[in-house]
Amino acid sequence: MHTLLEKIRLKALDSCLRFTSSRSSGPGGQNVNKVNSRVSLHFELEACPLLEEPEKAFLAKKLSKILDQKGVLHLHAQEKRSQLENKQVCIKKFYALLRKVSTPKPIRKATKPAKGAIEKRLQDKKQHAQKKQWRQERWD
Repeated sequence: MHTLLEKIRLKALDSCLRFTSSRSSGPGGQNVNKVNSRVSLHFELEACPLLEEPEKAFLAKKLSKILDQKGVLHLHAQEKRSQLENKQVCIKKFYALLRKVSTPKPIRKATKPAKGAIEKRLQDKKQHAQKKQWRQERWD
């Protein structure tokens, strides 16, 4: 069985995608008013049989801000003049989003502050103290 990243790399989730088309507001001159070149991609997370339950739960958590109430992800493309090109753009956006979400962030390795950074912090601290001291002086 493939992991989520392998499924993304193999583009195995294509069968779970649903597409609709509508009128675009992009380039195309007079033709833009007659042709449905805008493509919307719909990915119903819970209905996809290729994903296992832990993968669905992981994606639902990571994509929670962009999923609608029914758990459907909607992506749109209208940059190109043809429907086919916009469909390909939608698919690229979809897999790029999944790749970004499923790639773990590297763990930050703790390091000592640089000598210059320490000196700058102490210098700023000293200047701040002098400024406060100057404000405390009495002008009798």
